[in-house]
Amino acid sequence: MTMMIQTPIIEKVLNDLQLEFGKEKIAPLIKLSDRWKERYVHGSSEEWTRTLILEAISFVAEDEPYWTFVASRIYLHAIYAQDEQRRGCAVYSHFHHHVKELVEKGLYSSVLITKYSEEELVHLGQILNPNRDFLFTYIGLKTLMDRYVAVDFTNNPVELPQERWLVIAMTLMQDESENRLEKIEEAYWAMSNLYMTVATPTLANAGKPHGQLSSCFIDTVDDSLQGIYDSNTDIANLSKYGGGIGVYMGKVRSRGSSIRGFKGASSGVLPWIKQLNNTAVSVDQLGQRQGAIAVYLDAWHKDILTFLDLKLNNGDERMRAHDIFTGICLPDIFMEQVDARGEWHLFDPHEVRDVMGYSLEDFYDETRGSGSFREKYAECVAHPALSRETIPAIELMKRILRSQLETGVPFMFYRDEVNRTNANKHKGMIYSSNLCSEIAQNMSPTKFESVTLEDDVIVTRAKPGDFVVCNLSSINLGRAVPENVLERLISIQVRMLDNVIDLNKIPVVQAARTNARYRGIGLGTFGWHHLLAQENIQWESEEAVQYADKLYEKIAYHTIVASTELAKEKGAYPLYQDSDWHTGAYFERRGYDSTAWNELRMDVAVHGIRNGYLMAVAPNSSTSVIAGSTASIDPIFKPFYHEEKKDFKLPVVAPDLDHHTYDVYRRSAYIVDQRWSVRQNAARQKHIDQSISFNLYVPNTIRASVLLDLHLQAWQSGLKTTYYTRSSAADIEECEWCHS
Repeated sequence: MTMMIQTPIIEKVLNDLQLEFGKEKIAPLIKLSDRWKERYVHGSSEEWTRTLILEAISFVAEDEPYWTFVASRIYLHAIYAQDEQRRGCAVYSHFHHHVKELVEKGLYSSVLITKYSEEELVHLGQILNPNRDFLFTYIGLKTLMDRYVAVDFTNNPVELPQERWLVIAMTLMQDESENRLEKIEEAYWAMSNLYMTVATPTLANAGKPHGQLSSCFIDTVDDSLQGIYDSNTDIANLSKYGGGIGVYMGKVRSRGSSIRGFKGASSGVLPWIKQLNNTAVSVDQLGQRQGAIAVYLDAWHKDILTFLDLKLNNGDERMRAHDIFTGICLPDIFMEQVDARGEWHLFDPHEVRDVMGYSLEDFYDETRGSGSFREKYAECVAHPALSRETIPAIELMKRILRSQLETGVPFMFYRDEVNRTNANKHKGMIYSSNLCSEIAQNMSPTKFESVTLEDDVIVTRAKPGDFVVCNLSSINLGRAVPENVLERLISIQVRMLDNVIDLNKIPVVQAARTNARYRGIGLGTFGWHHLLAQENIQWESEEAVQYADKLYEKIAYHTIVASTELAKEKGAYPLYQDSDWHTGAYFERRGYDSTAWNELRMDVAVHGIRNGYLMAVAPNSSTSVIAGSTASIDPIFKPFYHEEKKDFKLPVVAPDLDHHTYDVYRRSAYIVDQRWSVRQNAARQKHIDQSISFNLYVPNTIRASVLLDLHLQAWQSGLKTTYYTRSSAADIEECEWCHS
């Protein structure tokens, strides 16, 4: 039955809006409201709310961005009204009853009542702060309610925004032995004030009975039939529960390679990548979205040219895999050969192992310009018995650029720089990155050994490799830096991330093992452009580069301090001994020699560090929307534009847009000189032990030489990865740099 409009509720909404924004500011809505009440006497409250929200949204403009908050307040009234009707009590009251009810219905994990007493639940309910709901923009609130809060079996929300933050905090702090409630309050403070966000899987699954909490996984595929199929099964299981997957295929033999001595028998990596493509499509993520898999291959692999064409929109469809993403692993010597217009040689990794007695991918250049990789590569080039394809290096780079302008990929992974700066090189090698190109941790394949029947049970034995797991959260720079809460914030973030490692139920045993060995986390940031606008710092300026350097050094310092303090409390990660953290090489390489840094270095040497990997800057596309800031370290798309939705256009306005910030926002993504973006990223990369999801924004009319120079600059500047090359088909105003 349709619920009729209740005029007192409508009046309350409008009165509340007048009190907050002033009658003059919402006058257009009041006038329309008066007309609607006469015209739509028989409308439902749902129709009324929807109409009111759409009208408020329609008023959003560059000079009146506050309308997004007006729309958010109207939406909140609707959320509260529905919740009060469902629960039969005022919003945010009786939290302990709410938790018990949802546990009984199977919508919350039983942990929330088995590990917390009723007295604790009552206490925690008292810290809920409804006023923090007012921090949401309309699109932020709608994103949170549509995708992340707990819902019933008919997909209706049964959780309020502040309850989502509190339940996440309770979940992540459930096993803290000292001052647990205080730690929960700190975590709730950090999230509810939008100073930070947790990764999408944590945001969606914490406190619920299903789903895991980690964002990123990276597998290394062994060069065997069993290894390939086992990897596919592992990847399917992780994709099922919401993980984004990076897959390194560089050890798999190329097309035409031998199998058991029969020459020309191998079909190469393409069939296996197409299999992964089908896995991504068929094993979706909890029914919410298609699986997401990025496949990486080395620039010297014989299948690289076929690989680079996988996502092109023309050519033989049998040679395409449109639903995976591609990444290319680039050694320094390749980039040198591109710059020098020299030759490049492609090899079969299986043949290299057979003929040379080693795996070329297992080496890297220890210093820029010299090292083990180029020595082994030169040996392969010089060996007469080793087959190869020889092409101009620039021709391979042209294929890369062509694919990037058409499809946005491949991602670029500068393998030598990654491994040189790897804090755990004493225990392994980093071959590739993850789906979003910000994770860089030790990797190795899991090797199948045997299958036996024991006591009528099939037992499979395999030697586990390092299957990378990373757990993410991000600082909202646009809120946390101006309010000077970085030190307090990072301390609680590192604890939350570290706890995810122990709480997670990862359905792949070697991934759980790797997670426990390295205890890798990825503390990142978003809201960089937002922060620059608030500080009135132009994107294309030396000031922005220096600010990035200074700010990210500060973030790194507090992150290392927080992990060291955790090590004092809970112990260092198991593989700490002889790591760069232990020897001090981590600090020496980065030139950290101030008094504060030297004291911290000594502290790490004495007490260890809790997490073998610490920092990584993720894309944060959806979580930054919830927090009302700008994504990652990217420039905004435009100060103001409309995003097409199924049945209406949603206005998107830059955060805190006004006459003070407009001039900084005006130089938006496809206008700013990307060479300044590279310089900023190089400044922050020095302080990030892993990597950064760094996009390049270019028009599709960009000269090939300019795009090539950008990649050369990125490599020469010490960047570890670049993410998408985002090219716009529209004409870009003021883009003088694109053709220079």
